[in-house]
Amino acid sequence: MKAGRRFHLAMALTLASGALASSQAHAEMRMEAPVATASAVYVERTGPAASRRLEPASRLMRGDRVVTILTWSRTGGNGSFVITNPMPTALSYEESAQDLQEVSVDGGRTWGRIGSLRIGNRLATPEDVTHVRWRIPAQSAARGRGQITYSGIVR
Repeated sequence: MKAGRRFHLAMALTLASGALASSQAHAEMRMEAPVATASAVYVERTGPAASRRLEPASRLMRGDRVVTILTWSRTGGNGSFVITNPMPTALSYEESAQDLQEVSVDGGRTWGRIGSLRIGNRLATPEDVTHVRWRIPAQSAARGRGQITYSGIVR
């Protein structure tokens, strides 16, 4: 692998981690107790007999499937909140483990579901996603912590 490509992929990993560390969380109605987020980034590897395993992402290559686990916590407060995460340009959004997400393909100006958003005359695809957000309902927020898992492919 060329040194420049390794640098680009190392930056992708750094950006993926940094983007999650700086995820934005805010209350729907008014600012309440702050929400803290932390993330862990893994790469999916194929093992013997087509088994799959997750390994901490220390080196990424084009085509790797990256799984990110975002952990959130909130002490106090009530009501729902939203976590918004920009997608690093080196990653192509694939899917979220829960169906609470909305995506943006225009830098966070408009939101919707894949299959309903358009870019010009065509339907947007997962590769077009620039931001992902999850609405955490009050019932889940009341537990004080949770996890969101989503995946992407290194471009």
